Amino acid sequence: MCLLVLAWMSHPRYRLVAAGNRDEFHDRAAAPLGWWADEPAILAGRDLQAGGTWMGVSRSGRFGVLTNFRDDEARPPGASPSRGRLVKDYLRADLEPAAFVDALGASAREFAGFNLLVGDGLELHYVSNAAEPASRPLPPGVYGLGNHRLDEPWPKLVRTRERFATALAEAEIAAAGLFDVLADSTPAREAAPAASRLPPDLELALSAPFVRHAHYGTRCTTIVFIEHGGRTIVFERRFDASGVQSGATRVEFAGAGK
Repeated sequence: MCLLVLAWMSHPRYRLVAAGNRDEFHDRAAAPLGWWADEPAILAGRDLQAGGTWMGVSRSGRFGVLTNFRDDEARPPGASPSRGRLVKDYLRADLEPAAFVDALGASAREFAGFNLLVGDGLELHYVSNAAEPASRPLPPGVYGLGNHRLDEPWPKLVRTRERFATALAEAEIAAAGLFDVLADSTPAREAAPAASRLPPDLELALSAPFVRHAHYGTRCTTIVFIEHGGRTIVFERRFDASGVQSGATRVEFAGAGK
């Protein structure tokens, strides 16, 4: 389970502001945010089991983020390639976002259910293999993405998106304020999704934006600022199995304009 809020072409200084929590099993190894040795134009954390990533940027101004789709009818994870490969493939590609989505085509069904956002200095596109419409360009606006359709009104997504929109209205957007928005560990009061197969304690933990659970939880929070001129700043805070911060990284680079 993951959670992302994003503002696209909706701020006088930034063409993109994105803030998200990556949730994963605590025993799945991952590398922290950094430039990849084998793909030096990619800045992202990295899943060390499959080699992909959930969220990253490139020196050329590309941005990609992926969430898994819950309760879908796509292929199960064990029978399909790693979904984190999709973000990696986009960040290293030369295709424009729309062309990348078109090229993905029917091969999207080879993966377990996913949501994918891909963008550059001009376009942002949403694509899913478990939702309809399967893909579309996104106009300027503020969006929320969890483990269902884009802007699905799950309580934690609605709450986080509203607080994010409030932060965007400030004269200066502070990374610390966005970290506070994503640090909300209060469970939702509403009932869990219908027909949940998860243990009640895990389902309750997952109803909060920041997930704390003994076996699975929020592993990192990532914040991306991309100015209209291309200057990019990425922050990451990492957390241990108790939800305590265990590391932090900040990377800034010139990037590419529109």
